[in-house]
Amino acid sequence: MPTQEIKIEKKALAKEYKELLRISYQSLSKEDKKLIRKAFDYAVDAHQHQRRKSGEAYIFHPIAVAKIVAAEIGLDAISIAAALIHDVVEDNSDHTLEKIKNEFGENITKIVDGLTKIGKLNTKGYSDVSIQAENYRKMLLTLNEDVRVIIIKIADRLHNMQTLSSMPYEKQIQKASETLYIYAPLAHRIGLYNIKTELEDLGLKYTDPDTYHEISEKLIESKKDQDKYIKKFNSIISSTLTKEKLKYNIKGRTKSIFSINNKMIRQGISFEEVYDKFAVRIIYKSKLEKEKFVAWKIYSIVTDHFTPNPTRLRDWISAPKSTGYEALHITVVGPKSRWVEVQIRSERMDEIAEKGYAAHYKYKQKDDSNDNLDSWINKLQEALENSETNAVDFVEQFKLNLYSKEIFVFTPTGDLKSLPKGATPLDFAFAIHTEVGIKTRGAKVNGKLVPLNKELSSGDRVEILTSDKIKPNANWLDYATTARAKSKIKATLNEEKKLLADNGKQILRRKLKSLKINFNDSIVTELQKYFKLNTSQDLFYRVGINTIDNEKLKKFVASRSNKFISYIRKKISRNSDIKIDDVNQDEITSKYDLLVFGNDEEKLDYKNAPCCNAIPGDKVFGFITINDGIKIHKKDCPNAVSLQSNYDYRIIKAKWIDSSQEKFTVQINITGIDKLGLLNNITKVISENMNINMKRLNFETAGNTFVGNIIISVKSNLEVNNLIKKLKVLNGIDKIKRT
Repeated sequence: MPTQEIKIEKKALAKEYKELLRISYQSLSKEDKKLIRKAFDYAVDAHQHQRRKSGEAYIFHPIAVAKIVAAEIGLDAISIAAALIHDVVEDNSDHTLEKIKNEFGENITKIVDGLTKIGKLNTKGYSDVSIQAENYRKMLLTLNEDVRVIIIKIADRLHNMQTLSSMPYEKQIQKASETLYIYAPLAHRIGLYNIKTELEDLGLKYTDPDTYHEISEKLIESKKDQDKYIKKFNSIISSTLTKEKLKYNIKGRTKSIFSINNKMIRQGISFEEVYDKFAVRIIYKSKLEKEKFVAWKIYSIVTDHFTPNPTRLRDWISAPKSTGYEALHITVVGPKSRWVEVQIRSERMDEIAEKGYAAHYKYKQKDDSNDNLDSWINKLQEALENSETNAVDFVEQFKLNLYSKEIFVFTPTGDLKSLPKGATPLDFAFAIHTEVGIKTRGAKVNGKLVPLNKELSSGDRVEILTSDKIKPNANWLDYATTARAKSKIKATLNEEKKLLADNGKQILRRKLKSLKINFNDSIVTELQKYFKLNTSQDLFYRVGINTIDNEKLKKFVASRSNKFISYIRKKISRNSDIKIDDVNQDEITSKYDLLVFGNDEEKLDYKNAPCCNAIPGDKVFGFITINDGIKIHKKDCPNAVSLQSNYDYRIIKAKWIDSSQEKFTVQINITGIDKLGLLNNITKVISENMNINMKRLNFETAGNTFVGNIIISVKSNLEVNNLIKKLKVLNGIDKIKRT
């Protein structure tokens, strides 16, 4: 590297270090600054020979992550130092955890170890259960060790998404899908709303760039109008707020591109029809004990000037969200008779909304035992550690719980409990205690007996009736909605299931022996895939209760010769062309009626996925199922992000082509007796009689025999077969074969 470039890089590094200290949210002591400097120098040394895909020195990545941790999330010096060296162990064999422990102590080593484990999670391979989903579960297990591991990982993912343009297209799709699937919901749940919004927008930018840029351009166009509107709103209420001697700031918040697109899809409306594209935020100064009083005072002033929508009042001050978020949200008829959302929150509430975890703990009272984040992590840990839960099912359920809206219900003694929207009395019972849930025989809501699957509403008072004689049954899994309740029910049911499964395993061994098939791990895996079961225990259990009988086992044996499934498995093991590619938008017309797969554009059997029902011309990709061949999904299918994130190794490129114009290159080898005029007769059959394009013709003679090869362009193998038939009847030709 030239000396001049080294000088420029060193100067840039010095600038980055000063910037890191300057923007830190926390007040840094001398010891903090020493620790950060030590970690900075350590990282610079460890990464000195590494560069990113973009060509930039690798060290700028951990620095960028540390800046996000310091400023946007607001974590402490230990977290900043850990962020700086978070990739050292993974990327450099000279730097072990033991070495880091000697240099930086136990806390930083624990965080770096957690981040290294996440970095090493392997997504390659083939399994009936998504390896990637299992990796997510392992990653989430680090939450209970130190939540900072996940938070720094979110910061790491944010910077990776900000610099994703230098990555190959397939990697962009996979990373963006993974971000939308797990990292954005995690950021939301930890209260990192700004980061969650940016992750969602960047995810959309790479999974659906056309939509992203279209909405982005329209938002830029409407920015001037928005600023004018906020100024008008401000002018109407500012005099009253000032008169009441309130210290406040009014600003606008544009709705994210991702959320606008979601609303357009969900409600089937255009960009122009989304009325709440931005919100007005009133942030006020107040002492902690007067925050609630001041918030309702501002609410009263706003509603004196503008008519509120009574169904759109959200009071998250009296009952904060489980993420720690507090605010009053109201929707009013603003200037020009337009609906506008007004968010009212104190400076403390605003900090918690912006910084999440860090600000939550900054303002936490010493006597505050009701720590929502810690409580949530403890509940999550129980669900994560339930080994009987299928990884994909768990992650899907977990993801729903991350984003779910909340309801607040009361216990008989008047305590307030938070549950996800859609929760039932059974979910409530397990939220109280596992023993209460397992012994539930009934429930009363607002004094009346109700079914266990009744959906609860905010404000309900719920009483659980129990009995020692009650045991959970399989129907309870349909009544429960939360991951905690489902995992506890499954664990109880599995005790009985294990006994039946042990018996079923012996029965299966005997039945396979009678069908002349050896009982081993490989055949068990095949049977699981065939019967669409998640675990071997599920298989043995169904054999034990005779759901899988002799007739079904015989059908399985017959299906093993299915050539298509063998072919697909071969493609997966080669991992040759299982990736997604774009279809050129200009090519999409109604004449494109034939679907082809992979880089070689092969024609394969497929089925339409019922979730999105793709038609010719749609942007699509193929998904290789275990038992049902290839399923076709639209690229904007509701399940696309989940499939691309969890099962990227089973995605196959697909596109529509015009079957009437498609041509294939074929070579035909001919041997025979060299006769005058034979070559002329061959070319006449090909060109005149068959209307086939001849691309190359090569003949060699030896004595009175010849060997020739002809390369032709055809639309189908039918044309090739017809041509061979016609050539065979020519006098002098001995053998013809297609190669």
